[in-house]
Amino acid sequence: MQLEPSQESGIQDRRVRRSRAALMAAAVRLVSERGTTDIPVIDLAEAADVSRRLVYLQFGDRDALLVEATVDLIRRELIPQAGNGTDVAEGVLALAQHFAEHRPFYRAMLTGSCAFAMTGTLNGLFGSLNRQALRDLFGELDQETADDLATFVATGTGGVVNTWLIDGADPLDPRELAERLLRLRSALTSSHHARADGDRIQCQ
Repeated sequence: MQLEPSQESGIQDRRVRRSRAALMAAAVRLVSERGTTDIPVIDLAEAADVSRRLVYLQFGDRDALLVEATVDLIRRELIPQAGNGTDVAEGVLALAQHFAEHRPFYRAMLTGSCAFAMTGTLNGLFGSLNRQALRDLFGELDQETADDLATFVATGTGGVVNTWLIDGADPLDPRELAERLLRLRSALTSSHHARADGDRIQCQ
């Protein structure tokens, strides 16, 4: 039986998704096990049961695969837990627990050949998670100011999390990080409210 072009395309798309998923899962597993991003492409391909050529066709190079694997891990595991609109404290704790659980992977990514791209990826994550909280705190802002503020806060959050992941004593305590991040949020909120109250008094 001959397949219609649309059927062939659908089968091809599924094969691509499966091979990409297998490569990204293999990347997370091997980086976590070896504690380094210096993993030969052939090892990644063999762990995913695909050809070495397919790695380059689908991702371009090894580091691009590793960064994409990070994005996939965050999208699949972290965002549903930390960014699902639950209580802020619960969301922050879920974020800390995720990073603690996958510490070997993230630490290797933040100290290896992907460090620059990895930092940008995490800052983008923190920016997206902070955006609504900043809007609630500061009210409506013009787009440029909102983006700059989100970047500013995300960079600081990323610095705290990165240092904790890289240099924190084993075993990492997710509650300790969550409490630190919540204290920073509280300090930012208190500072903003105090300034707003002062402005209102001067206007009276």
